[in-house]
Amino acid sequence: MDASASPAAPGPGPVPGLPPAPARASLLRRLAVPAGVMAAVVGAFGYVAAVDPNEPGHYPVCPMLRFTGVFCPGCGGLRSAYAFAHGDLTTALGANALAVVGYAVFAAVWLLWTVRASRGRPMRIGLAPVHWWGVGAVLLAFSVVRNLPFGSALAP
Repeated sequence: MDASASPAAPGPGPVPGLPPAPARASLLRRLAVPAGVMAAVVGAFGYVAAVDPNEPGHYPVCPMLRFTGVFCPGCGGLRSAYAFAHGDLTTALGANALAVVGYAVFAAVWLLWTVRASRGRPMRIGLAPVHWWGVGAVLLAFSVVRNLPFGSALAP
């Protein structure tokens, strides 16, 4: 038996001329995507805060409202974002309550995403089809109720 073939001998070392194996991603790199998403959201809210959607001519009219006279689930969303950006939560809720709920859900998911990214853990949101059907049902119910006389408080 050859002495150089002992089982306790260490494996081959790094190969000269090749870069070392990639190190674990730095904290800054892991937080780049969540920070980029937040920068985009802040930029969008900043634009809506600067350009008042309550003044005509700045934004296009909702096609569903224009052609049918029916409020869609997004109608009033820009006015809601404008009021929210200016700290007027009551007006934001009056313009589109569902959008304000969406802002809160986005904030919670983004915060969870950022914490998980900072710890090097992936963010996976796997919703079953029943959950997507539930979201659709909420949007449909919101649209129907805000277009009926008793739900006029939800209309923008």
